[in-house]
Amino acid sequence: MLNSSQAHDIPFEIRAGSFNLLVLKLTSDSAEAIAGLLAARVQQAPDFFRHAPVILDLHELAGRDHVPDFEALLEVLRKSGLTPVGVRGGNAEQNAAADAAGLALLSEGKHHDNHPAADHPLPAPETVRPPRQGTKIIDQPIRSGQRVYANDADLVVIAPVSPGAELMADGNIHVYGSLRGRAMAGVKGDLDARIFCRDLQAELIAIGGHYKISENLDGSVRGKPVQIMLRDNALIIQEL
Repeated sequence: MLNSSQAHDIPFEIRAGSFNLLVLKLTSDSAEAIAGLLAARVQQAPDFFRHAPVILDLHELAGRDHVPDFEALLEVLRKSGLTPVGVRGGNAEQNAAADAAGLALLSEGKHHDNHPAADHPLPAPETVRPPRQGTKIIDQPIRSGQRVYANDADLVVIAPVSPGAELMADGNIHVYGSLRGRAMAGVKGDLDARIFCRDLQAELIAIGGHYKISENLDGSVRGKPVQIMLRDNALIIQEL
């Protein structure tokens, strides 16, 4: 057994963790086509995507006798501000090429057969939920270009939020005016966080890294009072 002095000399410890990652599901491996569309998406929420880790989902490409040019794809992702970390769902040749490009090969979420040694089992993945310290209340309109962040707290805005404005909170977000900008709740990974607003016209909504942009919002909820939550890894929008 290590004494306390020896324990302090150990430079690291290995632990399992659970993190939210963006997934780019590829239906084409054309770097040029991906670059154009990705640039438009990133422009809608640059702070949301900046330095965000992303994995490439290759399921749609796995049945094709073709290996993507991963070096070109990685260049596109990095120029967009994203940080590619791995792939999933590829065939053997695609996985080999991804590995050669320095990408991790990720198994599906329901398959965790890592074969840990019986006497050194890996600890169960842990989800760290940040403690809430209170509520941040804003009673002034949030204009384009402004960003409000509620660190370890809920965020309440009793005023309109303009297009181009950005709300971020480690907890829930409440907007009692029109929400026309971007709202990101559960920024540190709280998947139970919710967004409430009286008038949904948002450019982007996100909870714990799961997001929808304006063009993906159902027309039936636009302009309505709603709550937004995460269920089975999908954003659910319910009228209030």
